[in-house]
Amino acid sequence: MTPRVRTITLIGKPDCHLCDVAREVVETVVAELPEDAVDVEELSIADDPSLYAQWWEKIPVVLIDGELHGHWRVSPDRLRAALATAR
Repeated sequence: MTPRVRTITLIGKPDCHLCDVAREVVETVVAELPEDAVDVEELSIADDPSLYAQWWEKIPVVLIDGELHGHWRVSPDRLRAALATAR
């Protein structure tokens, strides 16, 4: 059975230091995984009023397959564990 591809969605905004840190954590963790195991998409609350309304107080926000994984600070170990559970 082929492992399914997970999707990580990083929701942030431009010029957000915590968003930059979260992006680095996501990139580092994803780089440790097999190629094509995870798709990463970035969305900005500055581009989408509905995202702004839902998440503006919590950015950066990380979703895994559309489900909230965490916000504000992203733990590499916690992200690794979450991605490993559904392989």
